Amino acid sequence: MERPKQQALAFLLGALLVGGVLGLSADRVFRHDDSTIASRRKALYDDLALSGTQRATMDSVLDDSNCQVETLLRPVQPAMDSIKMARRVAINAILTPEQRSRIDARRKDDDARRDAERKRIKAACHK
Repeated sequence: MERPKQQALAFLLGALLVGGVLGLSADRVFRHDDSTIASRRKALYDDLALSGTQRATMDSVLDDSNCQVETLLRPVQPAMDSIKMARRVAINAILTPEQRSRIDARRKDDDARRDAERKRIKAACHK
């Protein structure tokens, strides 16, 4: 009588574990959160319940910091871009043509989002 109970408990625990892993995976695949800097900042500000004045001051602090990082990275940006392109070439060599077209679409979206953020940072730096 003891063994069937243990088997049932092991089955339930296994089902719970598998369900949790599948749920987490599905959440990551199907969630399309807005992950822009502005949306993440707003979520932080809302979570901290910042006033309008605090939000403006926090924006200034974060923008100034981003400008400093941008200035710091400017001399090495060409080398970083070169490494990124070499990585893309190496990855493309591994993929099938269908997989390459799918990753190219993802890259295009990622690059557009990154370029928009760089432009926003540069605009904030030249105020």
